[in-house]
Amino acid sequence: MCRILSTAHALPYYAIDNIQWKPNWVQASRSEFTASHEAWLSQERWLIDGYGSWDSVQRRMEMADTIVFVDHPIWVHYWWASKRQVKSLFFGRPDGPEGCPMFPVTIRLFKMMWSLHRDMRPKLLAAIEAHRGHARIIHIRSPKQLAVFAADPRSAAPELRKS
Repeated sequence: MCRILSTAHALPYYAIDNIQWKPNWVQASRSEFTASHEAWLSQERWLIDGYGSWDSVQRRMEMADTIVFVDHPIWVHYWWASKRQVKSLFFGRPDGPEGCPMFPVTIRLFKMMWSLHRDMRPKLLAAIEAHRGHARIIHIRSPKQLAVFAADPRSAAPELRKS
């Protein structure tokens, strides 16, 4: 979806994984990550895909004019990740970090996804709500909403509502 949106809006696309990881899943130093992340944010326009550290998430929210939160049930995220991981066996993953084979880290990925869903989601929702005044907030809750939004990002996308 991020690549579709970046193309539709002529936005430079950046993936957090590409600055967070070096070949063979060696984590980049905090200073390396921060320098690259700040370089992206210093540009006039950007679309950044991924999480990274909580500090980097907060920094992006401070700088963003639009925040898109894809908030599907965890099983949808697991299903899509499973398909992506299997596909990576045969075709690689063009948006993955260089020198980092995707399939061997599948179990670690699923554990991280569960942790993000369980622990980070409530924190993320609160942080997004705090940025309502300066950013357009788009809260995608279903694959159907995602498909509609991806087909026409200027459409009436679902706004974040307090639950």
